[in-house]
Amino acid sequence: MSDVLRTPDDRFVGLPGYPFEPHYLDVRAEGMDPVRMHYLDEGPADGPVALLLHGQPTWSYLYRTVVPVLVAAGIRVIAPDNIGYGRSDKPAVATDYTFARHIEWTRSLVTGLDLRDITLVAQDWGGPIGFSVLGAEPDRFARVVAANTILHTADPALADRLTWAVHGVGDSRVVLEEGLVDYLLYTQRAPLLRPSDFIGAATATPPAPEVLAAYDAPYPSVEHTAGLRQMIALLPLTRNDVGARIGRRTMRALEEFDRPFVTAYSDGDPATRGWETVFQERVPGARGRRHVTIEGAGHFLQEDAGAELGRIVADVIATT
Repeated sequence: MSDVLRTPDDRFVGLPGYPFEPHYLDVRAEGMDPVRMHYLDEGPADGPVALLLHGQPTWSYLYRTVVPVLVAAGIRVIAPDNIGYGRSDKPAVATDYTFARHIEWTRSLVTGLDLRDITLVAQDWGGPIGFSVLGAEPDRFARVVAANTILHTADPALADRLTWAVHGVGDSRVVLEEGLVDYLLYTQRAPLLRPSDFIGAATATPPAPEVLAAYDAPYPSVEHTAGLRQMIALLPLTRNDVGARIGRRTMRALEEFDRPFVTAYSDGDPATRGWETVFQERVPGARGRRHVTIEGAGHFLQEDAGAELGRIVADVIATT
């Protein structure tokens, strides 16, 4: 197995708005030795569980203003850092990261902590990963709040449904949003990746410099960013991609999910716009439920409206 890097603890001292104690669990995925996953565990141990999943290029710091709202409502909050992110271990070789392994690592956390009655809160890649864990462990999940997320399928039926196009055409062609392709190519070619560059560009209100620096804290060297870079390379752009096959399998599982599924999307995220309607149509638990629009927020709606998202999640848990 390749080397596994671990960000020094002193990189996380004094981060603004992030007073939480770290927790760790060794998690497993096929073909890899166990690696250490970091997670937040806040609120009453016997409370209903909210599992907050982040995407790229963030970590649990993204949820720092959501957590206190949920804890005040009596909810136990579990917020992990994906492997390769935050305080979690970081395999140094990019190809050690696969979509399937990200799913397995998160599933290993859920089963290792024996989480039940889970409310999944998923944003960005937290959706494809979390929905796939739900598909594998459906009895553990009570409800879902989907927030600015998608499901990679490249399904031709998505034509003209999404603001950012990613769908097959005919037997062998694909339509892709130019901005998505530009993003993918940039992340693979840039000599240095800094999460702060993307977060500052995809929020309605640019975060303070010390907040942006906190997003960069887990990555003291280029070697620490292998997972950060590789997750973008894993974006399924065609129907033939293994990630698209996983996405279609997961969509079939969601089409059987009849528990509450609430879509809460911001009004400033073209990258995910349209998916709220797709989920409302295809997930039984979403049909007939009011879609929540969070105004004045970008892709990283937790930065722009974290407390509001927390109140939405708390209300979903209290009323469904």
